[in-house]
Amino acid sequence: MPEYIWGRNPISETLQAGRHVQRLLLAEGVREAPAIAAILKEARRRQVPVETVPRHRLDQISHGAVHQGCIAQVEERTYASADDILAHAVQKQEDPFILILDAIQDVNNLGSLLRTAEAAGVHGVIIPEHRAAEVNATVVKTSAGATEHILIAQETNLTRVIDQLKKENIWVVGLAGEGKTLYTQANLTGPLAIVVGNEGKGLSRLVREHCDVLIKLPMFGQVNSLNAAVAGSISLYEALRQRTARNGKK
Repeated sequence: MPEYIWGRNPISETLQAGRHVQRLLLAEGVREAPAIAAILKEARRRQVPVETVPRHRLDQISHGAVHQGCIAQVEERTYASADDILAHAVQKQEDPFILILDAIQDVNNLGSLLRTAEAAGVHGVIIPEHRAAEVNATVVKTSAGATEHILIAQETNLTRVIDQLKKENIWVVGLAGEGKTLYTQANLTGPLAIVVGNEGKGLSRLVREHCDVLIKLPMFGQVNSLNAAVAGSISLYEALRQRTARNGKK
C-alpha cells in the first residue's frame, strides 16, 4: 500500500531530509506558487518524477485533508530502535534526551509532540507498536515535517525499554497529575527520558511503576489537567532550559 505525505512544508522537509520520494503529485494550476517552485527545484535535483493531476484526485488520496495542492508518494517509513537513539546521542557527544509516549492515540497530539521534541533537541522519540497512533500523513503535517528529522522508535513493550534505559543510567521521569514533584523542582539535566501518558488515562500502571519519579504541572484553574501535547511540550522545554543552563548555553 503506497504511503503518502501532503502539505507543502512537510513535503519540502521530507525532500531535504533525504527520505526516498517515489513521485510528486501536483494539482493543476499550482506550479507557479513560490513554495511549489522550491519543492519542484528540490524534486528535480533528486530526480523525483512529477505529475500534474486534477485537484479532486489529491482530495481522494488525502481523504479530504488540506493538502495545499501537493502530495508525495514516499517509501514506507523505517522506524529506529532505542539503541539507535542512544547511539545518536553518543555521536553528538550529548547526554541522552528521550521522549517516550505511552499510548498517545490522537494523531494531532502525536504530531505536536514530535514537533516540540525535534525543536527541543530530543535525540529520539519512543512510541508503542500497539494501541497507539502511528506516524501517518496527518502526523507528518501536524509536526510540520519534524518527523523527517527526528529518530522515532516503535517498540512492543515500553516497560522493557524503560528498564533498558535505566540500565544505561538514564533517569526516567513520568508526567502525571498525581506526581509529588513539581516539574520545575525535578532535576531534568543529565541522561533523561520523559514519559507522557495517554490523553484520557494518563500513564499506564506498569509504566508509572517503572518511572524513577513522577512530576506534575501546577494547576490553578477549574480544569484538572492539560492536553497531553501541551503538558508534554512544557515539560520538554523545562528540561531544555535546565540542560542549557547547566551547559552554559543561551
